[in-house]
Amino acid sequence: MRGARQVGKTTLVKQFASRFDQYIYLNLELPEDRQPFEQFTSIEVLVQALFFIKNCSLDKKKQTLIFIDEIQEVPAALNILRYFYEQEPDIPVITAGSMLETLFDKNISFPVGRVEYKVVRPASFPEFLDAMGEKTALAQLEKVPLANFAHPKLMQLFHTYTLIGGMPEIVNNYSQNKDLTVLSPIYDSLIASYLDDVEKYASSASQIQHIRHAISFSFPNAGKRIKFEGFGNSAYKSRDMGEALRILEKALLLQLIFPCTSATLPLMPDVKKSPRLQVLDTGLINYSVGIQKEILGTADLLSVYQGTIIEHMIGQELLSTQNLALSALQFWVREKKTSNAEVDYIFPFEGKLIPIEVKSGKEGTLKSLHLYMDEAPHTFAVRFYSGELSITNAQTTSGKTYQLLNLPYYLGTQLEKYLDWFINSK
Repeated sequence: MRGARQVGKTTLVKQFASRFDQYIYLNLELPEDRQPFEQFTSIEVLVQALFFIKNCSLDKKKQTLIFIDEIQEVPAALNILRYFYEQEPDIPVITAGSMLETLFDKNISFPVGRVEYKVVRPASFPEFLDAMGEKTALAQLEKVPLANFAHPKLMQLFHTYTLIGGMPEIVNNYSQNKDLTVLSPIYDSLIASYLDDVEKYASSASQIQHIRHAISFSFPNAGKRIKFEGFGNSAYKSRDMGEALRILEKALLLQLIFPCTSATLPLMPDVKKSPRLQVLDTGLINYSVGIQKEILGTADLLSVYQGTIIEHMIGQELLSTQNLALSALQFWVREKKTSNAEVDYIFPFEGKLIPIEVKSGKEGTLKSLHLYMDEAPHTFAVRFYSGELSITNAQTTSGKTYQLLNLPYYLGTQLEKYLDWFINSK
């Protein structure tokens, strides 16, 4: 399991472990848990040692879940996973490590083809509703198409979710106390923990400074296209900041989204163009840049922070449905001397690249979307906005007509189901 610190990897596995008769939890930061792996001679002896030190019955091997946490503390343990796969295939094994990604560029032998990677991300809006006990709202959210009477309440709940974000500790605290004022120390603690981890990522004293700067200035630059040279009004060179940001990307604290220039598959991001910055959690952005009160008082989230927050949150929601290691967001640009255009996201669906805009206003104001649709070999587009679910007809300036699926902001996680409804039910 991969994921940034504090996204709930360990808690998730402990909940999953309730399905098994026995649960062996190993934290390789602890000497007593680390020792069997450091002294590895054979998988048979290792299994016997693990069951012995955790007082579990070997007769129930098939009903035992083994969870190896902080596996990066013993890099050789990663290769030992291959022996579990080959010699003890009946024992389910899950591993995780908050700094696991720091090993990926080093001379570590990974058991390729024997390990399945899953990424854990911050809580999605459906998970937020579940934590809040909003069962009927969740049921309506997952219904396609949803009833219009559910719109006001779902939008109100989504405003709260956008405000606090999806970090599990934040969501859990708010679900219990319903008090925004007590969340500040938790946000502080989360951001401080990422800054404290820098020395584990960095290979030199200068790189420590680069990564610290990159973390601090990622929040105010989130959702925007960035340049590595001078990132965050610094004097740092492009190479230094590019390296720092890529290290944080491997740690899943952020994602560098490079634009595509084609309206057809395959997706071919242009790494020569400026990327857009997507960080771990929108709630951390709101706290870091001090716009929580602005969100509380708005009627439309698009009016907050020049629209950056809701665009970023839609990206976060799209990512929350993807748990593969290579999952990524995509957006589209056309950069010409005569005119530039940018579509917020493009989403692969059944061989089509569906454009997604996060916009209010009438269809005629979607200029970039019109330019994209002129190039697209299909007639389907999506807009996220503050209004109710609807389908409207739109026309590009060149006269091409297409159908626009207008989705309320809170349906980001339901996009694939609605695309199937939109495109295949015609």
